[in-house]
Amino acid sequence: MPVQRVSGVQLGRSEDELREEAERGVLTTTVGKAVAWARKNSMWPATFGLACCAIEMMAAGAAHYDLARWGMEIFRASPRQADLMIVAGRVSQKMGPVLRQIYDQMPEPKWVISMGVCASSGGMFNNYGLIQGVDTIVPVDIYVPGCPPRPEMLMYGILRLHEKVQREARLK
Repeated sequence: MPVQRVSGVQLGRSEDELREEAERGVLTTTVGKAVAWARKNSMWPATFGLACCAIEMMAAGAAHYDLARWGMEIFRASPRQADLMIVAGRVSQKMGPVLRQIYDQMPEPKWVISMGVCASSGGMFNNYGLIQGVDTIVPVDIYVPGCPPRPEMLMYGILRLHEKVQREARLK
């Protein structure tokens, strides 16, 4: 992504001097933006596949779709090493506390993607055994619709999450 100059901000240098500085490889930014860029480009998702959506999630990580292009080639089995939870599929009442425990074990900052209509709203399974939306257990950042959503849909949701992380630029 090329460096963009903010209109209305004068740095005391001419356009030619700024262009020469950029060509030398000098980049100025804030610490918050640099940290947000690093977080965006190094997300490690936790594996939490529950149903047919999990197959599509695995396909997104395989060679044909290749999530490694965005720094996500490592699906972590330990929540202590993950900062993104992709809930793929329907969540049963018994699985709800486990989901919350895994979310609580993830370090801050952490994000959640609800993948598929079953995770987002219970889907066609409107019964007592399934949770009608994972957002009743954990806060969800991005909803990916579909039954099951294609790997391209998940990748689109991940890119929207990247935009959100880049905009937040927070330090804790």
